[in-house]
Amino acid sequence: MATKHRPGKDDGDTGVATATRKKEQLKKPPRFKVLFHNDNYTTMEFVVWVLQFIFHKSESDALAIMLNVHKTGYGVAGVYTKDVADTKVAQTHALAKEHDYPLKLSIEPEDD
Repeated sequence: MATKHRPGKDDGDTGVATATRKKEQLKKPPRFKVLFHNDNYTTMEFVVWVLQFIFHKSESDALAIMLNVHKTGYGVAGVYTKDVADTKVAQTHALAKEHDYPLKLSIEPEDD
């Protein structure tokens, strides 16, 4: 005697209908450039030290950024998410104030 085929029993069919959802594309958070601005009072040594201490730049990278700030009026210290950029700017301003320097930084959106 032949057995009847019953769907869902032995063929892996659970009888539950599923719909496939489109996978949501996660957008990368916007990133911001941290800019150092040149002034006539903050020493080059202090700028290099801040770039190493706060921005974790190597000595050669810090020197290159500092020279760019000195020659062109501003330089990019790094590109970060908004919260990280704001934190680094606040830390740098606090250190500059502590050492009596008028060093100014700003942030601007990164170009795409």
